[in-house]
Amino acid sequence: QVQLVESGGGLVQAGGSLRLSCVVSGSIFRVDNMGWHRQIPGKPRELVAEIMHNGHTNYADSVKGRFTISRDIAKNMAFLQMNSLKFEDAAVYYCSAAIAETSSPSVGFYWGRGTQVTVSS
Repeated sequence: QVQLVESGGGLVQAGGSLRLSCVVSGSIFRVDNMGWHRQIPGKPRELVAEIMHNGHTNYADSVKGRFTISRDIAKNMAFLQMNSLKFEDAAVYYCSAAIAETSSPSVGFYWGRGTQVTVSS
């Protein structure tokens, strides 16, 4: 079974920084794209940032210049460095990954369970 586990969330003051981590484990043949999404109650989940296997990145306009996504391919990990945090960044942050398992030729899309980010004054 494939698992994605996020860590690094917490309470931070506005203007502060947090670094989220996501580790993928299980019977993995290959991890393709990885991403970070966020969701607040009553709103749809939105893409924050994604990183392709070749290192190409995409960001939501709202986080450009403040957030940086990176990954360690060898360790099947992704990171989200969040700087200059704003109140509106508060949400549950979910890691996602497109993964080919060793038992299947197809690529599946997986989610972590999320980590809460709270921004205070």
